[in-house]
Formats: sequence, structure tokens, C-alpha cells
Amino acid sequence: MVDIHSHILWGLDDGSDSRETSLAMLKIAYEAGTTEIVATPHANSQYVFRPEVIEERIRDLQSALDARPSIHRGCDFHLSYENIEDALNNPRKYTVNGRNFLLVEFADLHFPPTAATIFDRFMGSGMFPIITHPERHPILSQKLDQLASWVERGCCIQVTAKSLEGGFGNGPRAAGWKMLSRGMVHFVASDCHDPEYRSPRLDAAFELVAGKMGMEAAELLFTSNPSVVIAGGDPAAIIPVEPAHKRSFFDLWKR
Repeated sequence: MVDIHSHILWGLDDGSDSRETSLAMLKIAYEAGTTEIVATPHANSQYVFRPEVIEERIRDLQSALDARPSIHRGCDFHLSYENIEDALNNPRKYTVNGRNFLLVEFADLHFPPTAATIFDRFMGSGMFPIITHPERHPILSQKLDQLASWVERGCCIQVTAKSLEGGFGNGPRAAGWKMLSRGMVHFVASDCHDPEYRSPRLDAAFELVAGKMGMEAAELLFTSNPSVVIAGGDPAAIIPVEPAHKRSFFDLWKR
């Protein structure tokens, strides 16, 4: 499995609090089947994004673990005015592996009315937005038509593994499965912050998706699609997953 959203680098945001914690998280991820993982520290008003420190810590962790799992660089990019302008002026600063996909995070209680225009500007500069964990956003989780309109423009959607398991409560769980039922989801990632409560494990969610939607769907969400992101491949190669056998949202959610 390939995890495109994680907070495994210590001391950079609200994720890992020490090198030892980072190593523990990476070992857990690898033992649970994750072979590649993207380190995505926050870039927002609270946390400064430091590319040189990110690279240094990735090298340190890779050396300590003999590159298992393989670590890539990225960012959990907050849509602030300053960030947007900096990204447009430096299109490879925040993207995964300095290529063409950008993980985008909205503020907790709102999203900008100009989001579609911002996304168009990003794509015009060669950055394709991946909207992170909308199933956990109190507003976006209730505005699936809005999300669908962004997907139609070329954005992708990532939901959190723990949401599908019910670890964030019934609201995010229901929203995540409903997004899957509508064929809006392109990736499932851990968004891990620690070894236990916000764990880097993807295997339980993989089994859930495989059981409800089929192995092909699980492999798309956890392996094939995220591999395109890491490689900086053609966005057209990323395929949203439709429910197997046209199962309804209620069939998926209640099982």
C-alpha cells in the first residue's frame, strides 16, 4: 500500500513528537503493509514549512530503517492567501516529490468561496489539488455536490482510513462511505499523527473497502492511484472508484 498523507516527521507540526516516535510509526506502517509513505507536514499559520529540514529528516529516517518504507516529501497545504501566492510563485515547493500533485487542507469551519478559482489557478501552474479528508470537515462533509463540482474541474479527493473504520465517529464514517458510493474518492490515506490514536496503519481500512467494494477498488484507492501521485504521473491515470455491483451508500455504511 502507498500512503500519500502522513505526519511522520518529528518536531515540524502536531504529528510525531520525537525521532523515536517517527521510527515507531514507520515500523508500524511497514509491518501493516505500507511500502511507500509521503511525509506531509502542515504549512499553515501555526507551522512553518521548512523544506530543507524535511529533506534532512527524511534522509535520517530512511537510513535508520534501510528505506523500509520508502519516504517521499510533500505538504499538508493550508489555503491561506500567503500560501497560495507562494505556491503559485514556487509551483514545486509544496507538491509531492516536487512534481505535480498538491495536498490541500481547508480550515476547520469554512472554505473560501473562491476555492474553484484557486484550484483553476493551481492547475494552470501545473499543480493538481488533492482535497484532504473532506469527510471530516463539518461543512464540506454536508456539501457533496460542491465537492463533486471540484472533482469535475480536475481535483481529487482523499479520505482518511480511520474515518472509514468509524474512528472519528459516525458522521465522518457516513460521509466517507457516501463519497465512495458516489464515485468521488481517489485515495485512502492514514493522515497519521502518532503510533496509536492516529495510527499509520492502512490494513484494516483496506480490508473493509475490499470486502464492501471489491479487491480492485481497494487496490486503486490504496496502491495504484497513490503510486501515480508519487511518480508525478498523468492526472488522467487516477481513477475514481465506483461501488462494486452498484451497492448503495446504505448497503456500504451499515455492513
